[in-house]
Amino acid sequence: MSTLRELQHDVRDALLGSAEATVGEIAGDGVTPAARLAVYRHHVLTSLTAALEATFPVVVRLVDQRFFRYACDAYVRAEPPAGPCLFEYGATFPDFLAAFPACRQLAYLPDVARLEWAMNVALHAADTGVLNTETARALPAGTLESARLALHPSVTLLASPWPVDALWRANQPGGDGVVDLDAGAVDLQIWRRGDDVAFRALAPAAAAFRRALADG
Repeated sequence: MSTLRELQHDVRDALLGSAEATVGEIAGDGVTPAARLAVYRHHVLTSLTAALEATFPVVVRLVDQRFFRYACDAYVRAEPPAGPCLFEYGATFPDFLAAFPACRQLAYLPDVARLEWAMNVALHAADTGVLNTETARALPAGTLESARLALHPSVTLLASPWPVDALWRANQPGGDGVVDLDAGAVDLQIWRRGDDVAFRALAPAAAAFRRALADG
């Protein structure tokens, strides 16, 4: 009899593999193990695809839902979740899209996905204190000069050769989807402000300063 870990690996292979795996420990009880696995496979793929659709709605609109689900099927099989929290799933999806042959003509798509993933990170990032004028004044003398500043956990800096901010805005509900792809590169700061996630374009000097902070 297989150990629990071996059984879990067999089930995973049966769910995500291209061929049906044999899992002898699954009871039939009137339904074949293959049929039981097919039901579970459908549930797993549907749940993970729905989670990705919720995280990347603009990508969905740019490629249409049918194509997005096709890409998700390949992604889930190649990179299944490593943890139980669905909102943490999808960190590698932008890189997957960049390498996905069917997206080769949509060079801007991975960076749109990176923007949406950064917004997801900002939404779920831990709350921490921030340095403002009042807290800086309260620090002991000399502390600020030797302090090592860091960006808030919700902050992501994104540089793209594409106008991904305009692409995101144009593809919100009610948007016309029209964007000048020749508008040029953009440096964005994505962060959580209160309970809302925001992003803004940065001037080159501001972007360089924030990257220096991010690098320590």
